[in-house]
Amino acid sequence: MTHLATRGSLQLTRSELATLRRLSSPQKIQLFLNAIPANHEEHGETVLSVREVLRQRRAHCIEGAFVAACALWLAGEPPLVMHMDCTDGDYPHVLALFRRTGAWGAISKTNGWALRFRDPVYRTLRELAMSYFHEYADRLGRKTLRSHSAAFDLRRIDPGLWITQGRPCREVDARLAALRHYPLLAPRQERLLTRRDAFERQAAATVEYPRTGHAPPCAGTASRGVSKVTRRTS
Repeated sequence: MTHLATRGSLQLTRSELATLRRLSSPQKIQLFLNAIPANHEEHGETVLSVREVLRQRRAHCIEGAFVAACALWLAGEPPLVMHMDCTDGDYPHVLALFRRTGAWGAISKTNGWALRFRDPVYRTLRELAMSYFHEYADRLGRKTLRSHSAAFDLRRIDPGLWITQGRPCREVDARLAALRHYPLLAPRQERLLTRRDAFERQAAATVEYPRTGHAPPCAGTASRGVSKVTRRTS
Protein backbone atom coordinates (compact mmCIF):
# COMPACT_ATOMS: atom_id res chain seq x y z
CA MET A 1 0.00 0.00 0.00
CA THR A 2 2.88 2.40 0.64
CA HIS A 3 5.52 1.50 -1.93
CA LEU A 4 6.54 4.13 -4.44
CA ALA A 5 5.83 3.58 -8.10
CA THR A 6 8.82 2.80 -10.30
CA ARG A 7 9.20 1.66 -13.88
CA GLY A 8 10.22 -1.78 -12.67
CA SER A 9 7.45 -2.23 -10.13
CA LEU A 10 4.80 -1.19 -12.66
CA GLN A 11 6.42 -3.05 -15.58
CA LEU A 12 6.33 0.06 -17.78
CA THR A 13 8.47 0.56 -20.84
CA ARG A 14 10.87 3.51 -20.96
CA SER A 15 8.59 5.26 -23.45
CA GLU A 16 5.49 4.74 -21.29
CA LEU A 17 7.32 5.98 -18.22
CA ALA A 18 8.57 9.08 -20.04
CA THR A 19 5.04 9.94 -21.17
CA LEU A 20 3.54 9.50 -17.72
CA ARG A 21 6.40 11.29 -15.93
CA ARG A 22 5.62 14.42 -17.96
CA LEU A 23 2.14 14.46 -16.40
CA SER A 24 3.45 15.91 -13.16
CA SER A 25 0.31 17.74 -11.98
CA PRO A 26 -3.45 17.12 -12.05
CA GLN A 27 -3.83 19.95 -14.55
CA LYS A 28 -1.28 18.43 -16.94
CA ILE A 29 -2.95 15.05 -16.62
CA GLN A 30 -6.35 16.54 -17.47
CA LEU A 31 -5.00 18.33 -20.54
CA PHE A 32 -3.39 15.08 -21.69
CA LEU A 33 -6.65 13.17 -21.30
CA ASN A 34 -8.59 15.89 -23.11
CA ALA A 35 -6.24 15.52 -26.08
CA ILE A 36 -6.84 11.77 -26.34
CA PRO A 37 -9.80 10.97 -28.62
CA ALA A 38 -12.88 9.47 -27.02
CA ASN A 39 -13.15 5.70 -27.05
CA HIS A 40 -16.54 5.03 -28.64
CA GLU A 41 -16.10 1.26 -28.26
CA GLU A 42 -17.19 0.76 -31.86
CA HIS A 43 -16.07 -2.87 -31.81
CA GLY A 44 -17.29 -3.76 -28.34
CA GLU A 45 -16.61 -2.95 -24.71
CA THR A 46 -12.98 -2.39 -23.83
CA VAL A 47 -11.88 -1.16 -20.34
CA LEU A 48 -8.38 -0.46 -21.61
CA SER A 49 -5.37 -0.55 -19.32
CA VAL A 50 -2.95 2.36 -19.07
CA ARG A 51 -0.65 0.69 -21.58
CA GLU A 52 -3.47 0.15 -24.07
CA VAL A 53 -4.71 3.74 -23.75
CA LEU A 54 -1.21 5.01 -24.54
CA ARG A 55 -0.89 2.57 -27.43
CA GLN A 56 -4.34 3.00 -28.97
CA ARG A 57 -4.70 6.72 -28.17
CA ARG A 58 -8.34 6.50 -27.12
CA ALA A 59 -10.11 6.40 -23.76
CA HIS A 60 -13.41 6.69 -21.96
CA CYS A 61 -13.98 7.43 -18.29
CA ILE A 62 -12.54 4.46 -16.39
CA GLU A 63 -9.68 4.18 -18.87
CA GLY A 64 -8.82 7.84 -18.36
CA ALA A 65 -9.05 7.35 -14.59
CA PHE A 66 -6.50 4.54 -14.82
CA VAL A 67 -4.07 6.79 -16.70
CA ALA A 68 -4.60 9.66 -14.27
CA ALA A 69 -4.17 7.45 -11.21
CA CYS A 70 -0.99 5.93 -12.61
CA ALA A 71 0.47 9.36 -13.40
CA LEU A 72 -0.38 10.59 -9.90
CA TRP A 73 1.27 7.52 -8.40
CA LEU A 74 4.46 8.14 -10.37
CA ALA A 75 4.38 11.75 -9.17
CA GLY A 76 4.38 10.56 -5.56
CA GLU A 77 0.64 10.77 -4.85
CA PRO A 78 -1.74 7.90 -4.04
CA PRO A 79 -3.60 6.50 -7.08
CA LEU A 80 -7.12 7.16 -5.81
CA VAL A 81 -10.34 6.74 -7.78
CA MET A 82 -14.04 7.16 -7.04
CA HIS A 83 -16.91 5.26 -8.68
CA MET A 84 -20.20 7.11 -9.19
CA ASP A 85 -23.37 5.15 -9.89
CA CYS A 86 -26.72 6.10 -11.37
CA THR A 87 -30.20 4.88 -12.21
CA ASP A 88 -30.90 1.93 -14.48
CA GLY A 89 -30.59 2.89 -18.12
CA ASP A 90 -27.61 5.20 -17.57
CA TYR A 91 -23.94 4.40 -17.08
CA PRO A 92 -21.56 4.79 -14.12
CA HIS A 93 -18.61 7.17 -14.13
CA VAL A 94 -15.13 6.90 -12.62
CA LEU A 95 -12.95 9.79 -11.44
CA ALA A 96 -9.31 10.00 -10.39
CA LEU A 97 -8.98 11.90 -7.11
CA PHE A 98 -6.37 14.23 -5.66
CA ARG A 99 -6.17 16.47 -2.59
CA ARG A 100 -4.75 19.94 -2.03
CA THR A 101 -4.84 21.84 1.28
CA GLY A 102 -7.24 19.23 2.64
CA ALA A 103 -9.78 19.59 -0.17
CA TRP A 104 -10.71 17.13 -2.93
CA GLY A 105 -10.41 17.64 -6.66
CA ALA A 106 -10.99 15.28 -9.59
CA ILE A 107 -9.58 14.37 -12.99
CA SER A 108 -12.20 13.08 -15.41
CA LYS A 109 -12.16 11.83 -18.99
CA THR A 110 -15.37 12.70 -20.82
CA ASN A 111 -16.31 13.50 -24.39
CA GLY A 112 -18.56 16.37 -23.32
CA TRP A 113 -17.75 19.48 -21.32
CA ALA A 114 -19.74 19.25 -18.11
CA LEU A 115 -18.22 16.33 -16.22
CA ARG A 116 -14.54 17.12 -16.53
CA PHE A 117 -11.92 18.47 -14.13
CA ARG A 118 -12.88 19.69 -10.67
CA ASP A 119 -10.62 22.10 -8.81
CA PRO A 120 -9.59 20.97 -5.29
CA VAL A 121 -12.16 23.01 -3.38
CA TYR A 122 -14.52 20.28 -2.11
CA ARG A 123 -14.38 19.46 1.59
CA THR A 124 -15.87 15.98 1.22
CA LEU A 125 -16.33 13.38 -1.49
CA ARG A 126 -20.06 13.91 -1.23
CA GLU A 127 -19.58 17.59 -2.10
CA LEU A 128 -17.40 16.58 -5.03
CA ALA A 129 -19.93 14.05 -6.30
CA MET A 130 -22.77 16.54 -5.98
CA SER A 131 -20.86 18.97 -8.20
CA TYR A 132 -21.64 16.54 -11.04
CA PHE A 133 -25.29 16.03 -10.15
CA HIS A 134 -27.12 18.52 -12.37
CA GLU A 135 -25.05 17.76 -15.46
CA TYR A 136 -25.23 13.98 -15.01
CA ALA A 137 -28.29 13.24 -17.11
CA ASP A 138 -29.52 10.83 -19.76
CA ARG A 139 -30.68 11.56 -23.30
CA LEU A 140 -34.15 12.49 -22.07
CA GLY A 141 -32.81 15.06 -19.63
CA ARG A 142 -33.44 12.98 -16.53
CA LYS A 143 -30.90 13.55 -13.75
CA THR A 144 -29.59 10.10 -13.00
CA LEU A 145 -26.65 10.32 -10.57
CA ARG A 146 -27.51 8.55 -7.31
CA SER A 147 -24.46 7.45 -5.33
CA HIS A 148 -20.68 7.50 -4.95
CA SER A 149 -18.05 5.25 -3.43
CA ALA A 150 -15.34 6.17 -0.98
CA ALA A 151 -11.89 6.89 -2.35
CA PHE A 152 -10.36 3.60 -3.52
CA ASP A 153 -6.59 3.17 -3.61
CA LEU A 154 -5.59 1.26 -6.74
CA ARG A 155 -2.42 0.11 -4.97
CA ARG A 156 -4.72 -2.52 -3.45
CA ILE A 157 -4.90 -4.17 -6.88
CA ASP A 158 -2.07 -5.82 -8.83
CA PRO A 159 -0.76 -3.17 -11.27
CA GLY A 160 -0.74 -5.82 -13.96
CA LEU A 161 -4.54 -5.84 -13.86
CA TRP A 162 -4.96 -2.14 -14.72
CA ILE A 163 -1.65 -0.69 -15.90
CA THR A 164 -0.15 -3.22 -18.31
CA GLN A 165 -2.88 -5.78 -19.02
CA GLY A 166 -3.45 -6.43 -22.70
CA ARG A 167 -7.04 -7.62 -22.35
CA PRO A 168 -10.04 -5.69 -20.95
CA CYS A 169 -9.59 -4.83 -17.26
CA ARG A 170 -12.93 -6.30 -16.25
CA GLU A 171 -11.73 -7.48 -12.84
CA VAL A 172 -10.91 -3.93 -11.76
CA ASP A 173 -14.12 -2.56 -13.26
CA ALA A 174 -16.11 -5.12 -11.27
CA ARG A 175 -14.14 -4.37 -8.09
CA LEU A 176 -14.96 -0.67 -8.31
CA ALA A 177 -18.61 -1.32 -9.09
CA ALA A 178 -18.89 -3.60 -6.05
CA LEU A 179 -17.58 -1.01 -3.59
CA ARG A 180 -19.93 0.28 -0.92
CA HIS A 181 -21.74 3.32 -2.29
CA TYR A 182 -23.27 6.23 -0.42
CA PRO A 183 -26.60 7.69 -1.59
CA LEU A 184 -26.78 11.29 -2.76
CA LEU A 185 -30.57 11.58 -2.63
CA ALA A 186 -33.41 10.41 -0.41
CA PRO A 187 -36.34 8.72 -2.22
CA ARG A 188 -38.59 11.71 -1.54
CA GLN A 189 -36.04 13.98 -3.21
CA GLU A 190 -35.99 11.85 -6.35
CA ARG A 191 -39.69 12.58 -6.83
CA LEU A 192 -38.96 16.31 -6.88
CA LEU A 193 -36.38 16.24 -9.67
CA THR A 194 -37.08 18.16 -12.87
CA ARG A 195 -35.76 17.22 -16.28
CA ARG A 196 -33.29 19.39 -18.08
CA ASP A 197 -35.03 21.56 -20.62
CA ALA A 198 -34.55 21.49 -24.39
CA PHE A 199 -31.86 24.17 -24.34
CA GLU A 200 -29.85 22.30 -21.72
CA ARG A 201 -30.16 19.05 -23.65
CA GLN A 202 -28.99 20.82 -26.80
CA ALA A 203 -25.97 22.24 -24.97
CA ALA A 204 -25.14 18.78 -23.60
CA ALA A 205 -24.99 17.45 -27.17
CA THR A 206 -21.69 19.27 -27.75
CA VAL A 207 -18.87 16.74 -27.83
CA GLU A 208 -15.17 17.04 -28.54
CA TYR A 209 -14.82 13.82 -30.54
CA PRO A 210 -17.93 12.88 -32.55
CA ARG A 211 -18.25 9.35 -33.81
CA THR A 212 -16.69 9.07 -37.25
CA GLY A 213 -19.39 9.08 -39.90
CA HIS A 214 -22.14 9.66 -37.34
CA ALA A 215 -24.02 12.71 -36.16
CA PRO A 216 -23.02 13.96 -32.68
CA PRO A 217 -24.92 12.26 -29.86
CA CYS A 218 -27.88 14.20 -28.55
CA ALA A 219 -26.98 14.31 -24.84
CA GLY A 220 -26.13 12.56 -21.64
CA THR A 221 -24.31 9.25 -21.64
CA ALA A 222 -23.03 9.46 -25.19
CA SER A 223 -21.23 12.72 -24.47
CA ARG A 224 -19.72 11.32 -21.28
CA GLY A 225 -18.15 8.41 -23.11
CA VAL A 226 -18.38 6.21 -20.03
CA SER A 227 -17.86 2.52 -19.51
CA LYS A 228 -20.87 0.32 -20.15
CA VAL A 229 -19.28 -2.78 -18.74
CA THR A 230 -20.35 -3.24 -15.13
CA ARG A 231 -23.18 -1.90 -13.02
CA ARG A 232 -23.27 -2.25 -9.28
CA THR A 233 -25.07 -5.27 -7.95
CA SER A 234 -24.95 -4.37 -4.25
